[in-house]
Amino acid sequence: MKVKNISKVVGPMPVRDPFILSAYHYDLYPKGNGQMGVDPELLKGKNIGQDFDRNADWRMYHGETIPGFPHHPHRGFEIVTIAAEGFADHFDSKGSKGRYGNGDVQLMSAGSGVLHGEMFPLLDDEKENPFRLFQIWLNMHSSDKLTEPTYKMLWSEKIPEANYTDDNGGKVNVKVILGEYNGVKSQDPLAHSWARDPKHHVGIALVELDPGTKFTLPAVSETMNRFVFFYDGTSTVSVDTYNMQQRFIADLGGNEEIVITNGDAKAKLLILEGEPINEPVAAYGPFVMNTEQEIQEAFREYQQTQFGGWPRGDKETDIVNPKEDGRFASYNMGKEIDQPV
Repeated sequence: MKVKNISKVVGPMPVRDPFILSAYHYDLYPKGNGQMGVDPELLKGKNIGQDFDRNADWRMYHGETIPGFPHHPHRGFEIVTIAAEGFADHFDSKGSKGRYGNGDVQLMSAGSGVLHGEMFPLLDDEKENPFRLFQIWLNMHSSDKLTEPTYKMLWSEKIPEANYTDDNGGKVNVKVILGEYNGVKSQDPLAHSWARDPKHHVGIALVELDPGTKFTLPAVSETMNRFVFFYDGTSTVSVDTYNMQQRFIADLGGNEEIVITNGDAKAKLLILEGEPINEPVAAYGPFVMNTEQEIQEAFREYQQTQFGGWPRGDKETDIVNPKEDGRFASYNMGKEIDQPV
């Protein structure tokens, strides 16, 4: 079956193994207040600390003065964060920090356990700060779940792209984050990622289609799970013989060639695919393991060690880098620095 299901996305995307969760955030943030936050007058009426109102133009999430997710623990899976528009600031209990955005991607393996925070600083005080971010939880094999946490950046300028003109003369752009599309391979995944083995067919890509253009996903594997999320555009996108509107996701067969045909306006798609790990999943909040006992062990260890603790003090929540900082990644207490150029 080419198209198994098409559904509207009103919360987390309905994805399956090897993916645990896929979330899409789109916020039309206002001008910054000079301190990378929101004018306090605009916060009145919001549920500060738990602001997830889907009907609002923008949300604070768990932030109090700056939008975002202050420090919290993870264990047992990999997080792929695509900052398609706007900026994110990262800090973690391993002494790493950074700022990325406008097309950059962060790959982070929580492994045996890490505390991290991700905040969304409003850097522009003169105009609005639109923000678009995907966060994809990619499960890890049981043999990799307790490996050392690590992360790296895929800077936008260095992410491989497949660009071609289709038969109608329109342009198709494929930003290859993981896997291979149209003969273009991604950068190397993390060492303990499920994506490291090409036989696992893990693919994550952002696709932009000019009006009237076509994009084809090849037949790969009967067991592969495959999803296409239409996240931005005003026209209708056809997936095989089915029409799909913006904010809808299609659950597709992995062993059939799938032709995606765009309508009369530019469209943007997220592709997620991969072979299932086919192991038991026990998940509770920020921990993804294989058994309930392992979940209990994760909570006990977190209570005892705080996964290394938060080096910046528990009272510091809405932490961001200095406003003048550009895009960068700092590892191991500043001993290694990575920048786009």
